[in-house]
Amino acid sequence: MVTRKSPYEIAIMRESGRLVAQAHALVRAAIAPGVATIELDALVHAFASKAGGELVFKGYKGFPGHICASINEEIVHGVPGPRRLAAGDIIAVDIGIRYKGYVGDAAWTYPVGEVDAASRALLDAGEEALRRGIAAAQPGARVSAIGRAVQSFAESKGYGVVRDYTGHGVGESMHEAPQIPNFVEEPRVGSQDPKLKPGLVIAIEPMLNAGTHLTATYKIKGWEVVITRDRKRSVHFEHTVAITEAGPVILTLP
Repeated sequence: MVTRKSPYEIAIMRESGRLVAQAHALVRAAIAPGVATIELDALVHAFASKAGGELVFKGYKGFPGHICASINEEIVHGVPGPRRLAAGDIIAVDIGIRYKGYVGDAAWTYPVGEVDAASRALLDAGEEALRRGIAAAQPGARVSAIGRAVQSFAESKGYGVVRDYTGHGVGESMHEAPQIPNFVEEPRVGSQDPKLKPGLVIAIEPMLNAGTHLTATYKIKGWEVVITRDRKRSVHFEHTVAITEAGPVILTLP
């Protein structure tokens, strides 16, 4: 069931979103060759604990980390551990924080030092796909407008759009209805393609692959990490967005 939030609830979600943005700023400053992903995990854990927030990924369906840290061909659900970043890597960091009962959720993909031109282009495309997806999230539009905006742009640049994982509603729970695909499957009608109404809060999160959109998985610490089928690189960008009468408002900003 799709639930809409009151202005009061959205104001609280702005607070949780601000914490997520601040955590990302710490991660961005800490990323460097030689840094282990478990160190980024510890950094975010310490920050959230001090701020009075709860990191919602820890223990979710058995997930062992506080953040998701996905490197190069890893798309999502990367498990923090002893692996150290190398110059030229890219790393997607996904952070979810519950504060005062409501969740903020955002992901960003960062370069580690200087990256090659192909990786830079992929990073830029992922960020632009997110921007276009958010711009399409207008009140009265349908959910499919977001996927159409993301897919048309990404595929025009030759990138694969992941279909096995999507965005979602956000609120008291990390995952709420509706699903927010980054692609369009025709036909989608009625309840399969709900209207975006003021008060809806969603996570828009394009996942773009340098090659095929197809995915695979491997297990680490009992958890399945999602990777590209062809082992080419992937990027993941996400913001929590409130639909308002005036248009989409990003909640996960500093």
